[in-house]
Amino acid sequence: MVKDIEAGAQGGYSAKDYQDPPPAPLIDFEELGQWSFYRAIIAEFVATLLFLYITVLTVIGYKSQTDAANGGDGCGGVGILGIAWAFGGMIFILVYCTAGISGGHINPAVTFGLFLARKVSLIRAILYIASQCLGAICGCGLVKAFQNAYYDRYGGGANSLAEGYSTGTGLAAEIIGTFVLVYTVLSATDPKRNARDSHVPVLAPLPIGFAVFMVHLATIPITGTGINPARSFGAAVIYNESKPWDDQWIFWVGPFIGAAIAAFYHQYILRAAAVKAIGSFRSSNTI
Repeated sequence: MVKDIEAGAQGGYSAKDYQDPPPAPLIDFEELGQWSFYRAIIAEFVATLLFLYITVLTVIGYKSQTDAANGGDGCGGVGILGIAWAFGGMIFILVYCTAGISGGHINPAVTFGLFLARKVSLIRAILYIASQCLGAICGCGLVKAFQNAYYDRYGGGANSLAEGYSTGTGLAAEIIGTFVLVYTVLSATDPKRNARDSHVPVLAPLPIGFAVFMVHLATIPITGTGINPARSFGAAVIYNESKPWDDQWIFWVGPFIGAAIAAFYHQYILRAAAVKAIGSFRSSNTI
């Protein structure tokens, strides 16, 4: 038990007891015998499939509408703003729909960050990431099936480093962008805030979706915005051209580094998990 000091209404301070939930076990074999565990994996698969289907269709539709060679209008289509809204809006919708079932990760980097923060077990994290990648492949496969004439012509929505940017710039963009996303996820789902403010769980999908939207606005010109290894991997598998595969490592290494930094910052600096652990250890020794 730790005591958090909070400001009172008259400017004073009062101690409020708050019990941190226990960390998830590293390996939890009991999960494998629960239907809720497999239901969560299915939810992650379907959510990632829908995410890739809508967003990649939006990207291809925009490119086809602005292709001057085919009579398109250079100022037509939804533009970068519309693409960013498609990604952020779908995350808002899907997190809202799946948060109560799987936690609404829809992103291996988010799953990795929550694993490092001891919110999910290793088994759950591995199977979530596998289902997310498979869902992304299937989502992009549906796009190619329905838009075969445009899919390869307009790049299949695959991520790659834009011309004029160095590898270091692209990697930094993915690290910082994913940090923003995972930091937002950890803050929006913080159990301490949930215990204090009952409306936080309902509103959590909104800041997460906005984080995705804002990061896309900033980094679409650089990398097309990955911040989600499953999104980049699924599009690369179905498009299957050399450039997205050559740059694929950026869209795994960058997001995983960003997620790790966000988890460390939130858990060990903002929430002071290390200090609390040391304090609890000292208290137990003095009893």
